[in-house]
Amino acid sequence: MSLNDLALGLSTRFDHRGNAEDLDLAIALQREALALQPVGHPDRSTLLNDLTVQLSTRFDHRGKAEDLDLAIALGREALALRPVGHTDRSSSLNNLAAQLSTRFDHRGNAEDLDQAIALGREALALHPVGHPDRPMSLYNLAAQLSTRFHHRGNAEDLDQAIALAREALALPPVGHPDRPTLLNNLAAQLSARFHHRGNAKDLDQAIALDWEAIALHREALALRPVGDKGRPSTLANLANILSTRFDHRGDAEDLNESREHLRCALTLLTQHNPRRLLVHQSLAAVYLSFHRSGLDGTGGPGEDTDSFNVAMHHFKAASNFVPGGLLFRLRASLRWVYHADPHRHATELEAYGTSMQLMDAYMSATASVSSRHSAMKDFPSALAVNAASCALRGGDARRAVELLEQGRTIIWTQMTRLRTALDSLQTHSDHAAALMKRFRDLSSLLDRPPASHADGTPSVDVEAADTRYRRLVEDWNGVVEEIRKIEGFSRFLLPPMFADFQDAARDGPIIVLVSSRSSCDAIIITYTQPPTSIQLPTDFRKLITLVIELREAIGKDASPKGNQTALIKALRKLWNDVVFPVVENLGRFARRGSRIWWCPTSLFNFLPLHAAGEYRANGKSLAQQYISSYTPSLTALMRARRSHDKSPSVPFAAIGQNLPAGASFTLDCVEPELDLVRTLLPPPPTVSFTKITSVDATKSRALCALQDNTWLHFACHGTQNYRDPFKSAFLMRDQPLSLLDITQMDLFRHEFAFLSACETAVGDFATPDEVIHLAAGLQFAGVKSVVGTLWKVNDSTVQRLVEEFYKNFCKDGKMNSKRAARALHQAVHLLASDKDIPLDQRIVFMHIGA
Repeated sequence: MSLNDLALGLSTRFDHRGNAEDLDLAIALQREALALQPVGHPDRSTLLNDLTVQLSTRFDHRGKAEDLDLAIALGREALALRPVGHTDRSSSLNNLAAQLSTRFDHRGNAEDLDQAIALGREALALHPVGHPDRPMSLYNLAAQLSTRFHHRGNAEDLDQAIALAREALALPPVGHPDRPTLLNNLAAQLSARFHHRGNAKDLDQAIALDWEAIALHREALALRPVGDKGRPSTLANLANILSTRFDHRGDAEDLNESREHLRCALTLLTQHNPRRLLVHQSLAAVYLSFHRSGLDGTGGPGEDTDSFNVAMHHFKAASNFVPGGLLFRLRASLRWVYHADPHRHATELEAYGTSMQLMDAYMSATASVSSRHSAMKDFPSALAVNAASCALRGGDARRAVELLEQGRTIIWTQMTRLRTALDSLQTHSDHAAALMKRFRDLSSLLDRPPASHADGTPSVDVEAADTRYRRLVEDWNGVVEEIRKIEGFSRFLLPPMFADFQDAARDGPIIVLVSSRSSCDAIIITYTQPPTSIQLPTDFRKLITLVIELREAIGKDASPKGNQTALIKALRKLWNDVVFPVVENLGRFARRGSRIWWCPTSLFNFLPLHAAGEYRANGKSLAQQYISSYTPSLTALMRARRSHDKSPSVPFAAIGQNLPAGASFTLDCVEPELDLVRTLLPPPPTVSFTKITSVDATKSRALCALQDNTWLHFACHGTQNYRDPFKSAFLMRDQPLSLLDITQMDLFRHEFAFLSACETAVGDFATPDEVIHLAAGLQFAGVKSVVGTLWKVNDSTVQRLVEEFYKNFCKDGKMNSKRAARALHQAVHLLASDKDIPLDQRIVFMHIGA
């Protein structure tokens, strides 16, 4: 008997008995057989195809990502050996399509699903009417199109799926073993179309199909006795369709039977079978139906008598079931949050914490920052602020702050983790020193920008790069776990505790503004006292209106004779509803004229808090009482406060570009502005000044200057890209210097940057709590103190403000980045008396950092 024949025999025995050792041995034998068949051997494609099937089966039972990735890689090789016209090509097409579709379910990469559909279409074309494999090809393609509909919402996909599913159902005769699955599939798709379009005929047909499907599922279950490997799946399928029928008919017997089948399926599945997660989710849905209908959903000995509690227990179990895969666990945790929050359930805070932890882990396995940002749009953007509001409802302001830091600025946090200093480990022990080196080496590999794949790059090469990245992440996580075992490092790279954040308030109070649909709050953090929470007299809807009013008011009536009444009205509302309630409480913690830091979340990110005031004769304003700075997160402020050795001479680079690539006009103020800065800075040897302008101010020269100089002044066009905020950029002579370019630099020793360009501190409305703009990017990259702009800035304003700023900044001939906020405050105050400068231009600049 050949190795492959023996492997297939073991695989068959596994199918009947479910002994995992048989499957492991079968895979080992097939790998050995494959190694004996060199490239070019006529049997190689068959061996490859058989091995992919076994690896996929093992993935289904254990959930190890390596098995699925290898199955897809080998499946591609098998397909390449079966060109168009090969008799077995359709088999390879179907297998690879199924594996790609499974990987999409587990990781959410839309390219996998698109490829699966393309392969499925080709496979269907090879199975004309009358071909015995046509029904399953139709079924598979219909299922994949239905999945894409749920992912993207394109109704054409759903219509095609239903047409294919109808044909699939019409082909096999009554009594065919595939008929229950085909019925179930079509019923689900018709029900989805009813919910999408509201056509009652779709719902009537779905209900009729459900009846037949249930009868056939019962027959299928009778053919799978206790001990049969397929019994748990058949139980779960029958349970789910009974639950669906309950939704249509309201018959309690359906719900009771569904629950019992799911309980039975759960006891039959092994402890590491990934499908346990889906059964837990189905049980959660059944108990929610019991709760909503007012029926008694309990019945097991010792079980909680509250159906809703049991539902939350199953969501929690699904979220914490590691073999189920990160994406499925994350989705389960979000369902847990979705149901626990409105009911104020006891587990709601735990649900939020779990979902944010899983979100962080899921995002860390994505190679590029742009793809992370894109992936984040698929998940609730308000997760962190809703979690904080939940904690505040319970009176726990400390936990609210911790949750905000855990769930916000995830992309930035993951990048900064890879640049963590570990010098204290060096002298701990030889083992610790080895771990430190391993951590640095892996962090360096992960911190490199991923290779960009040109259109047409073979999928196998792209997948190989993705697999390498995921393995690096796993190795990195393993090293981090080992470091945490060392005494004194138990919380290494874990989210900071509130006590850590209090240290960030050493130089002045920090006001965290929380905006969620349930409430709007401020949390005042001080260095020595407990946090103070204040419920603000506004709500989410009013904040949306205020953000819109402010955006529309900018630039309106901005001539010297205009008084910008719309802007003044909006700033008054900002004062009354947000800032004044905070200022009323600040007197206990901060003396008049001292510094404060704002850490806005959600919609608060788009409001000029520093400019709030009454704007009337003898009226109050924030600027009269405190000097405002901003920070995108508390962790960012803590990093900005760290001290390091300073150079005896300040290396200062002034980078200006008056005519960038594609510009239709010249910025006449750039050269005079840079010359002005030079005259106001202390002379050598205190400052070593470098000026880069005109044809010399290219992207590469700007990057070099950015790396070599720890003090910076930019004077150029700035753009905020709302669609892809990491493409926001300073425009240079040849090509843009983007935020993505900046993120790939380590500017940990940098002190200061003045961004004299438009829109350098404007965030992204789709993911506001990631705080993705040029000024924040520079701070997260390591720059301690940054001056940026909230909207477009006029040349005349810049010239005046830059002059006043640097006069105050360098007045005693010394350079100290901590003076930036006060210098900006004083410059703006001096410009306030100049009525030739419109109000929106007097408040356009803001300070970020230490």
